[in-house]
Amino acid sequence: MKPGVAVFHVPGRRYYADTCEPLKQAVERGDLRLSARVHGAYPGLELPAEALPEVRTVGYWDADHDQTWGLDWHRNEGVEFTYVARGKVGFGVGSPNHGGPLKSGALTITRPWQQHRVGDPVVTACRLHWLILDVGVRRPNQPWRWPSWLVLSAADLAELTAALSHNEQTVWHADEAIAHYFEKLAEVTAAAADQASESHLKLYVNGLLLALLDLLRRNQPTLDPSLSSTQRTVELFLADLPEHLDHDWTLSSMAAACGLGRNRFTYYCRQITNRSPTEVLVRCRIEAASRLLLSEREMTVTDVALDCGFGSGQYFATLFRQHVGCSPRQFRDGCGDCPVAVAHA
Repeated sequence: MKPGVAVFHVPGRRYYADTCEPLKQAVERGDLRLSARVHGAYPGLELPAEALPEVRTVGYWDADHDQTWGLDWHRNEGVEFTYVARGKVGFGVGSPNHGGPLKSGALTITRPWQQHRVGDPVVTACRLHWLILDVGVRRPNQPWRWPSWLVLSAADLAELTAALSHNEQTVWHADEAIAHYFEKLAEVTAAAADQASESHLKLYVNGLLLALLDLLRRNQPTLDPSLSSTQRTVELFLADLPEHLDHDWTLSSMAAACGLGRNRFTYYCRQITNRSPTEVLVRCRIEAASRLLLSEREMTVTDVALDCGFGSGQYFATLFRQHVGCSPRQFRDGCGDCPVAVAHA
């Protein structure tokens, strides 16, 4: 892990914030122009440690031809705002994947728990602006902590928080005010290192957030408070769980990934699935193992067991027979009296 890379937990895993390595490499090759001010391992010029620490990265790239790279699925350590000033670029968000090409004038808002990518799978010619602002949340049920240097009133910030946390629409159409503030931020990031003004960054970030609030007020998105609930956090954890079955999960570690105690986590897990956390985990592992047994026939049964998080091949075989009705080897061979094996044949 490189110095400066932010580490935090999202439902289901320890996560290292995306550092845009493909973008860094494209800049080094001279494939596009980039201008950014950053904290941490993002590409761009480092801001002084004490200057706007919540601004993780702000800037733009300008690609005058189609690229051979894209930013694959990732999450950020803050809420991210992007704006396509010119051209178009592929975009995807969430699971299942929603998205499509973003055209000139598109504005995106992604929360830290929303997986997304830029490029489909490569980046096309475009000028893309962004701001990633850390508001202290990694899970939907955490309170947002806005920077103290914002001038928006407490009431405005509360309204903006509700609009962003109780609504997960990602793609909007930017108005002239939002376009203006992104361009002003670009001017600051493109200035010489000794001329970049912290005051100007503060001014334009404040302006951008106020313009965003005005945009949301006009569009009046339907707000759903359950999107920032504890149950929503557990739902996201359970949705991510199949991707991280090799982790040595315990009830305590699953609960901790959601910021909950064991009893509360168990309660929400039963509310969502009508099963205990252990039952959910075992079923996820059995389903993943079933797919591997049929698709990766060069893997031994023990390798499949370990790959899916089972402690041993023997333990896996016992649980597999309990849930499926035949041994893993019989399942792989398509035993006639095993409906699961027949369905996958």
